[in-house]
Amino acid sequence: MRAAADETGAPRVLILSATTGYQLRSFNDAADRLGIALAFATDRCHALDDPWQDQAVPVRWHEEEASVARVLAANAERRFSGVLSVGDRPARLAARVSEALGLPGHSPESVVAATSKLRARRRFQAAGLATPWFLVVPETVAAVDIARDPQVSYPCVVKPTALSGSRGVIRADTPEEAAAAIKRIRSLLARPDIRALRTPGGDQIIIEGFIPGREYAVEALMTGRRLQTLAIFDKPDPLDGPFFEETIYVTPPLLDEREERTILTTVEQAVAALGLFHGPVHAECRMDAGRVVMLEIAPRPIGGLCSRVLRFVRGASPDPAPISLEELLLRHAMGEDVTSWRREAEAAAVMMIPIPRRGHLRRVEGEELARAVPLIADVRITARQDQLLEPLPEAGSYLGFIFARASTPSAATEALRDAHTCLSFVIDAPIGVRPA
Repeated sequence: MRAAADETGAPRVLILSATTGYQLRSFNDAADRLGIALAFATDRCHALDDPWQDQAVPVRWHEEEASVARVLAANAERRFSGVLSVGDRPARLAARVSEALGLPGHSPESVVAATSKLRARRRFQAAGLATPWFLVVPETVAAVDIARDPQVSYPCVVKPTALSGSRGVIRADTPEEAAAAIKRIRSLLARPDIRALRTPGGDQIIIEGFIPGREYAVEALMTGRRLQTLAIFDKPDPLDGPFFEETIYVTPPLLDEREERTILTTVEQAVAALGLFHGPVHAECRMDAGRVVMLEIAPRPIGGLCSRVLRFVRGASPDPAPISLEELLLRHAMGEDVTSWRREAEAAAVMMIPIPRRGHLRRVEGEELARAVPLIADVRITARQDQLLEPLPEAGSYLGFIFARASTPSAATEALRDAHTCLSFVIDAPIGVRPA
């Protein structure tokens, strides 16, 4: 990460992100193109003297009051003109910072609602949106007793309320499967790395009815409660469980005008129910027989390297080169009217490379073959050598990303599948430790 020097006098956008955020390099490139400066607030150790040489403000997501005070102190030295967040945890603090600085942004209350699956479900239900039945899993009640509760019907989905990316989400078709799922999620939430996050409501689990149908994602920007759709993604691989690993996002989706309008109308109603006001949103929903059910809305842009699948053009612009999602977000954060920008007409798709099994990654073979597949734009392996990998529902990351661009969504999707077959992952089983 790089923060521009104060003496440039350029407008400055503050980006709140985990130290390892994938998108920060793209934001740097976009800032260079726009001639603006960036500042960062990251969850690094405040006791170290700028270990990453990025002049970042050290914050702690679970220490909001102290973190806001640190950002305000930094603002006194290098004035911030806009605020953006990358990731769910940073979004909560970003809302507090925007409010404290008097800058446009989602309200803290709306972000708290959006980042809790339970609070969001309640808001959607109160707004009259189609919602599955749901109930909270009491921490002190045995898993088997919860699974046999007459309020629970099958199939159902058991999930933690605070984790993202389908982590810990498990379908159950019987009481026995539900009890096993509750125990498995409780074990996941008890892990030291999860508890160290200190996420509000981090121990909470809910059960809800399984929602059939095809899944879609909507990338959008809010400007004073007005929703601007940036892209609708289809998820062509079935997401029916027992785990819900997202693999391919492709845009534009093969929807007729009525179906697309129904999805966007539902997203608009759900955003209003949460109270989200200004900034990026990433919505997930399912459509079954014309009915749209919201899964969740995150008050942040699409995560990881997936943003690279999106490029935007402006018809009246003398510059024909498309811009990245990060540049569009920076323009919006600076107060520019970005409504004239539209996603380029070419179909685009990204595959989040799934983790096939638990173990240590030794090497990846076939990258060059995958890149040589027609219509493939790039292959990026983000997992590190010797990293311990875990598949869902425990997984918190992917092996990497494959990108494709084509004249049709089906051609882009097929290219991703062909490239994936070229890749081979050498993963050694983790070494077990026998008790003494």
